Amino acid sequence: MRSLPGRIFQGWMLVSAALVLLFIGVPMATTLTGPTWETFVETLGDAEVLGSVWLSMSTSAAAAAIAFVFGTPLAYLLARNDFPGKKVVESLVDLPIMIPHPVVGIALLGLTSPNTAFGAFLQSIGVEIMGTTTGIVAVLVFVGLPFYVNAAKSGMESIPRRLENVSRSLGAGAGATFFRVTLPLCWRYMLVGMIMCMARALSEFGAIIIVAYHPMIAPVLMYERFTAYGLKYSQPVAVILILVSMLFFLLLRSLSLPKGERA
Repeated sequence: MRSLPGRIFQGWMLVSAALVLLFIGVPMATTLTGPTWETFVETLGDAEVLGSVWLSMSTSAAAAAIAFVFGTPLAYLLARNDFPGKKVVESLVDLPIMIPHPVVGIALLGLTSPNTAFGAFLQSIGVEIMGTTTGIVAVLVFVGLPFYVNAAKSGMESIPRRLENVSRSLGAGAGATFFRVTLPLCWRYMLVGMIMCMARALSEFGAIIIVAYHPMIAPVLMYERFTAYGLKYSQPVAVILILVSMLFFLLLRSLSLPKGERA
């Protein structure tokens, strides 16, 4: 390897990078340029399409907010404590990333079935999961939560413990230290985690079609239009989703920390 000519190495790097970019970029460009302008404008004026995009955005935002409220304590616990079974807990948090997403839908329906104690309790308080917006949000929280927890945990781990210890030594309690020291120093990581959670939620399809085919989020609507009408009427919806996803990741990049800087 030491004798590998520099030009061969650089050529391998450049060709591989170009192939990867082409592999990603060409299908995206083909999709973006596929619909005619008239068809795209017609789709933008379609109330069903706009409603499905809004449903995707609002439920994804709700999932990110829930992840922030309930995932932050878990991230702090994992970042600041070592305990027996910690690796098991971290693996459990990451599990939704790995398992097939139809399994997520089946698992949630199995948990909330009226035949189970939990499902009966939900029905008794008027909460429906199957075919409801609540069910969509539940699925999106499940698939998006790992992204938030891991991002927030990384941010908290980057903060020197001595800063929190100084706060505690000056008389601040654990809660005051978290809100006055930890949170201000890692808010950028947490915001990036929320954006990642929302972006992942926007792309969910497999679990949604099992839990709540209706009301239709944008990926489900795109699938239905493809199966019913083909590419002509599904591509414009795909273009809208690609543009929304690009917006999220541009926002993510702009909020990312400069290289070498610690929040």
